[in-house]
Formats: sequence, structure tokens, C-alpha cells
Amino acid sequence: MPEERANLTSYQKAIAAAEAALEKKAFDLVVLEVEHLSSIADYFIVATGRSDVQVRAIARGIEERLARGGARPPAIEGLGHCHWVALDYADVVVHLFLEPAREFYRLETNWTDAREVELPEPWRSQARERAPHAFG
Repeated sequence: MPEERANLTSYQKAIAAAEAALEKKAFDLVVLEVEHLSSIADYFIVATGRSDVQVRAIARGIEERLARGGARPPAIEGLGHCHWVALDYADVVVHLFLEPAREFYRLETNWTDAREVELPEPWRSQARERAPHAFG
């Protein structure tokens, strides 16, 4: 795995977090650019895990990957139960769900005007292969 540079941009953090999530077999992953819609963050990442153990592993994988680039989340919520884990990096917020919670909250439907970020290959193909849902 390539080493991350210190002082990652918000875009670099978002891509690195998405790559780390996919390395841990996250599915239904989407990266949304929301900076034009919200002052909360520049990017939201939404992904799903099949078990609480996998959601926790995805969260830890993202933390480790971004830490190599000098980024540490000021806040992490939900690791106790892992139904919905939020890693808040200020400019990038990662939302990891168990499948029933993702279907219940349908978080990305709140951001219909967000721009979906196209991931670089090979991550784009992996994300497409693991995208079974279309919320509407």
C-alpha cells in the first residue's frame, strides 16, 4: 500500500477513506461531494457492512489509513454497537451502516443534490460490483 502524505486535502481524505473501506469489503459505497450544500463537511462517504464485526473493521481500517496521512478524527460515534458508525474528520464524514440501519435511515436520500464522486480505478469497479441498492 502506498504511504499517504501528511496534510491530506479533503478530496484525498475522502478517496483514501473509500479505498480503505473497500479493502475491508464494504459494499454499497458512495462518496458524495456536499461542500456546495453544507458547511458540515466537504465530503460524505456512506458504506455498508454485513455484520457489526465488519463495520468495526471498516472503521478501524479507515482510521489506520488516514492516520498514516496525518489525519485523526476529532469524533467517532457508534463503535459500541456498530449499527451506524460515524467517523468525523471535520471536512470528511464517514457513515458506516449495518444493512438494516442503512435501509432505515437512507441517509444519501437527504443529499439528492450532492455530486457523486467518481473513484479512481480499480476502486470504481470494486464499488460498482458491490452496489446492490438504489434508494429512491
